[in-house]
Amino acid sequence: MSILNEISQNLQQGKAKNVKELVQQAIREGISAKVILEEGLLAGMSIIGAKFKNNEVYVPDVLIAARAMNAGSELLKSLLASNGVKATGKVVLGTVKGDLHDIGKNLVRMMMEGKGLEVIDIGIDVPADKFVHTAKEVGAQIIACSALLTTTMGEMKTIVEAVKEAGIRDKVTIMIGGAPVNENFCKSIGADIYTPDAASAAEEAARVCSK
Repeated sequence: MSILNEISQNLQQGKAKNVKELVQQAIREGISAKVILEEGLLAGMSIIGAKFKNNEVYVPDVLIAARAMNAGSELLKSLLASNGVKATGKVVLGTVKGDLHDIGKNLVRMMMEGKGLEVIDIGIDVPADKFVHTAKEVGAQIIACSALLTTTMGEMKTIVEAVKEAGIRDKVTIMIGGAPVNENFCKSIGADIYTPDAASAAEEAARVCSK
């Protein structure tokens, strides 16, 4: 079994210590950081994402796999930077103003990072202008907002309006998600993409950024 496969397998099992050691070994063997990231870590996270979508694994499994991925990717960061390898896209992610839920948001972040995207997580209870300001500041392709309450989902419309007012509507794709939200609501507020779960959100974000 190749070392990249081993990295992927151990990541799927959430064995952070093994992943770290295998990544170090792969670096010593002269495998490029980009290959280790893509064919080891991201490949493993991609499998977890697909299983999560099919209800074959659950939230705790995703969390420990993501922890293992982070343990491995920490070792690669400086190598990737020195080789000029950049993330495939930037996403500003947050839970809307008035809403303090973060488990869904955190899962989305892990899944998106697992697709090689750079995620700027601006937290919970985030006002519309902060989404816009951050997106402009970092040059994000996507604003992704989450709401778990029917009382806060209206904030998503405020974010769409704020993006228009800032003059960046043609530059930014607005993604929404959360329990009370659906495709019809997405269309009604003028957002671009609704996804029902974290794995689909990551797939859509990767698709948008690869254009």
